Amino acid sequence: MLLGMFTAALPMLSLDRIAEYASGQGYDCLEVACWPAAEGRPFQSSHLPVATWSEADADATRALLERTGLEISSLAYYDNNLAVDLERRAEVRTHLKHVIDAAESLQIPYVGTFLGRDVTKSVVENMAEAERIFPELVDYAGERGVRLIVENCVMEGWHPDGYPGNIAYSPELWEWMTTTLGLYLNWDPSHLTWIGIDPLTTIRDFAPYIVHAQAKDVELFPEKLNRYGFYGMVGKGGRPWDMGWWRYRVPGHGMVAWREVVDALDGAGFAGTLSVEHEDPVWGGTPEKILEGLDIAYSTLRPLIGAPAPLSAATA
Repeated sequence: MLLGMFTAALPMLSLDRIAEYASGQGYDCLEVACWPAAEGRPFQSSHLPVATWSEADADATRALLERTGLEISSLAYYDNNLAVDLERRAEVRTHLKHVIDAAESLQIPYVGTFLGRDVTKSVVENMAEAERIFPELVDYAGERGVRLIVENCVMEGWHPDGYPGNIAYSPELWEWMTTTLGLYLNWDPSHLTWIGIDPLTTIRDFAPYIVHAQAKDVELFPEKLNRYGFYGMVGKGGRPWDMGWWRYRVPGHGMVAWREVVDALDGAGFAGTLSVEHEDPVWGGTPEKILEGLDIAYSTLRPLIGAPAPLSAATA
């Protein structure tokens, strides 16, 4: 198992600067954010120019990895592939293919995305729509030696009433998307925790499909749950992601039992990357605070994972 970090938390820093930090701290891998540069929404960064990708970009990226000793575990473009607006859906589809093409050129095995949801339709109706559009995307990726991985984030902020905006939030839906659509999991325990699913119970059954994982923690406030209910506050004040009774935290500052999680992943044969996804508002706001949060995550997880064996030892 390798320890990585997701670059999306640092849109204000270049990939070179992030790689220097990650290497110096001791991270093994980067999960690289590849949103379009013009979008600039929170926790969405553009760290590789995939829409205009060239061999020069590929060479520069390889040189950066060689210089810092890092790997790229996955390229990431988490957007709504089932968006209500068909023009927007086409834009997402086109950019996702750009990300896949860049992954092929760098020989990166995974590209992360969301299933998403048309919020005007039921989950069942969205499943039927996904069965119509995803096989071509899965084939496009597979022909280029890439697997599409889906994060189990609820994406409640995409729905006006806090309901799931990404139809990949439960093991029931994972069974469908892995067997019917040919997708894999970028497994994140924080989302499972706040919707009431024990993350540890999901690892064994889905071990063949958990090829990448994200390390994000969550803090719950039961007294606020008693006021707002499970679906969160109604008066969000323009903050669609604020449910009022929970918030994301860096690993070690929330409820996820990381020792047990790492042990269960290891026991299930997981040999991929556990990538820190930093969305903690306490350790956010400035590059300095975000990097402090990543330091905390590293200090929490590295003793549980251990450093990778030197190449000479691994091949002896």
